[in-house]
Amino acid sequence: MKKSVTLKDIARETGVHVSTVSRALDPNGQKILTLGVVEKIRACASRMGYRKNNLAFGLRTNRTMTIGVIIPDLTNTLFPLIVRGIESVLEVRGYASIIVNTDNDANRKVKLLDVLLERGVDGIIDAAADISDPKIIEVFEQGLPIVTVNRAIQGSSIPSIINDDTAGMQLLLKFLVEKGHRKIAHVAGPQFLTTGRTRLQVLENTLKDLNLTLLSELVEGTSRFDEDEGLRATEVLLEKKLEFTALVCSNDRLAIGALEALKKHGLKCPDDISVTGFNNLPYLRMAMPGLTTINIQKFNVGKASAELVLRSIDEPDAVIPSCTILPVQLIERGSVKPPAPTKH
Repeated sequence: MKKSVTLKDIARETGVHVSTVSRALDPNGQKILTLGVVEKIRACASRMGYRKNNLAFGLRTNRTMTIGVIIPDLTNTLFPLIVRGIESVLEVRGYASIIVNTDNDANRKVKLLDVLLERGVDGIIDAAADISDPKIIEVFEQGLPIVTVNRAIQGSSIPSIINDDTAGMQLLLKFLVEKGHRKIAHVAGPQFLTTGRTRLQVLENTLKDLNLTLLSELVEGTSRFDEDEGLRATEVLLEKKLEFTALVCSNDRLAIGALEALKKHGLKCPDDISVTGFNNLPYLRMAMPGLTTINIQKFNVGKASAELVLRSIDEPDAVIPSCTILPVQLIERGSVKPPAPTKH
């Protein structure tokens, strides 16, 4: 059996001390060495077939070099880009992610959180946080570094990396009003998530600032951010027989369901009703008529969350910002046009 290459073997080959080899092969330690030394040692390690022993490293540092990543829905195309952003940071730093999927089930999340803790993860990035999330708060208060991504937990000091839901909804509403829309309905996201609650609150406040009234009958809530709920909620609104010319959906998947409901009822978008979404999922530019939506920074929000959780691990006494908000952008497509003239 071939003997494993050790740090001492590389040190002997390169003529440097073992501690220098260790620093050169550690993403956190190599910054104190010159680039030439790091490249020489890494090239030698590669040539000799050296593989880092994470188990031994963990015994020395009390780290497993793993980060738990909790996502709410594996089928939602929003999250792969967020995960890619996370892994772009973790991989460079020598960390691996353990990804778990809650399926939007709070009880399942508690069980998966226990699994991550049993695996000894060094930190957690939580993309499945509810507004109230007592278990994750408990784990954070016990000292494990945690960052929520794309959502926040109200009433806790857990840091969050989110996109600007407030600015996004304001951009959409001002755009619709500029197009001539005055009668606006809303398919609201789940109110136990900060994204759903914030977007509804901003919609109400912005319409009030624009001297427009949002009828409570023209707001229909949902229990999930998915197409089935978007279809159901839109059908409820249509069955009320109340006039509206634009439908603001709390995310893109709800909007896709809304478009299906309009079609089922013989209505066209945007000729009869304009529709907007939120998030700018990757495939929307290819769907007709093309969904007007808000682009959020999916990759960057993941990247920033990974950078923050690693900083929390490396600098336990550092002052971490409670909330980092990334800017958003209005994406105008074919699902919005001025309302049809009122027939007399």
